[in-house]
Amino acid sequence: MKRIPTSREDYGLLHIVAAVVVIATLFFARIVFVPLALALLFSLLLTPVVAFLERIKVPRLLAILLVVVTLAGSMGLIGWKASQQLFNLSNQLPAYKETLEDKIHALKGGQNQSINAAKDTVKDLEKEIATAVPGSTQTNEPKKAPTVPGYSPSHPLTVEIVPPPNPLESVENMLGPLATVGLVTIFTIFMLLGREDLRNRFIRLAGGGRLNVMTQALDEATHRINRYLFLQLAVNSGYGLVIGTALHFIGIPNASLWGLSAAMLRFLPYVGPPMAALMPIGLSLAVFPGWHHALMTAGLFVVLELTVANFVEPLLYGAHVGLSALAILVAAVFWTLIWGFPGLVLSTPLTVCLVVMGRYVPSLSFLNVLLGDEPVLSPQAQYYQRLLAADQNEARHVLEECLKEKSLQEVYSSVVIPALSLAEHDRHRNELDEETQNFIYQSTREIVEELGDISPDQHREGLEENSSEFSRTGSEEEGVQDVLCIPARDDADDVVAMLLCQLLERQGHRSQSIPIGTTMEMLSQVKNLNPGIVCISALPPFAVGHARALYAKLRAQSPDLHIVVCLWHFEGDPEKAAIRLKLARGHEFFTTLPQVMQHIAFRAERIASAVKQP
Repeated sequence: MKRIPTSREDYGLLHIVAAVVVIATLFFARIVFVPLALALLFSLLLTPVVAFLERIKVPRLLAILLVVVTLAGSMGLIGWKASQQLFNLSNQLPAYKETLEDKIHALKGGQNQSINAAKDTVKDLEKEIATAVPGSTQTNEPKKAPTVPGYSPSHPLTVEIVPPPNPLESVENMLGPLATVGLVTIFTIFMLLGREDLRNRFIRLAGGGRLNVMTQALDEATHRINRYLFLQLAVNSGYGLVIGTALHFIGIPNASLWGLSAAMLRFLPYVGPPMAALMPIGLSLAVFPGWHHALMTAGLFVVLELTVANFVEPLLYGAHVGLSALAILVAAVFWTLIWGFPGLVLSTPLTVCLVVMGRYVPSLSFLNVLLGDEPVLSPQAQYYQRLLAADQNEARHVLEECLKEKSLQEVYSSVVIPALSLAEHDRHRNELDEETQNFIYQSTREIVEELGDISPDQHREGLEENSSEFSRTGSEEEGVQDVLCIPARDDADDVVAMLLCQLLERQGHRSQSIPIGTTMEMLSQVKNLNPGIVCISALPPFAVGHARALYAKLRAQSPDLHIVVCLWHFEGDPEKAAIRLKLARGHEFFTTLPQVMQHIAFRAERIASAVKQP
């Protein structure tokens, strides 16, 4: 039976259906998945401690029990202390009632007088309009009490007696969180007991025989999550300590409680810090008669959060979890809608796992693209894309950012030339109109000239004086060569020839590029200028034939001329390309800027050493 091939649309539909099924399963089975996810998170956090105890000869079960009991006891002690402070605070609240009432009255009394006058005017107009309506009369009869809708003497309303709440329901609502805590504890203990077996089963289930890939994925996910959680714990602990200390000096009651709550709530992305600031600000309004302390409290949270979020965390985390800021926000919303409050706590670790899986599993690569923080477009693709969008400023910005980490030669070799090669491929596929082509080449010329002006490194002193005359006479005596760059055919070749000249001048050579013209015109200029070296600039994909024809004519015209053929960003076999070019002995063939620059520098050194010999 012949199998019917599945189209790409069918595969897309299957992926959508699978995603819907997975999301629905996560939502309806959250009563099971939430404790499992929390237990997995705790097992990742506690595994290093348990492993340390095992290394000092503590049995695994005893080590797990010690760690779990210690953690539970610490959390219980913190909860008991917090409950005591909350109880003390609740007893003090009636004393703050008068201060709050004074502030409310002050706010009401501070309303704009013009607004109050306008309200009174509107009310007076309403009364005059009501008295001016024909048929309207005013009587002194007392107003009837409002009747209940639907009530009449013949149809009395039905009264329903609502019974008091069932005590069993209250017990069930109270035992629900306790049952979840119990499940999380049990799952954590069993995960720690059989962590190697659980890891092997996951690799067998998800790896599909690709042990290396799944091992790397598990190691990276574990490392990222552990690094994120431990650094987050350190940052949030310091955050809570600063908040508690500052609130104590401001005079807010129970400052240690609010510092602890700030440290814990900050584990919640985005919503945690505002929630932590709400109660201290409210207390500052209730305790102190003026507004000074409230402003100090609000300013403390704002300044500290901005400092930690924009300076401390980026410095500590570096390439931490590999999630973009938008991905963290979207993940927080998604997991909160699916799992509620536990989903908000688990949103970042769960999304990290998805991004790591997207890096190693091809079918899930879209997750890494959508949620990861790594650039999805290479610098050359970004530069070319912005030129396609006619955005010269942002294209220049791409190169300027690359110059912060690379030299000008490296930027030209790894960004500009590959981007022009992309443009050449699109041009030969008839995907670029003439206007876009001209914009790309002209913009690149302008940007290259600007970068040459703002990056003065590697310039030789007095280069402008030496380059004022382009003559072969005397150049070899100084070890400085006159280099002439000529394009093989079109504007892309001309642009690369121009940037090659710029780099050669920065290296100390006298260089010049010939603009595009007919072959006879370019050959005539070469003969008149009489350079030491001629570099033929050709950019693939269809440059070999044009470079070979121009090389043959140059060689026929000047047999003693040293010629270098440059096929920029050529991805084929260099040996076969050299054979096709039919290069004479002593002539060279290169594909990158560093090769050409190194060859010319080596030739200059050899000439200089030959001149110095007696």
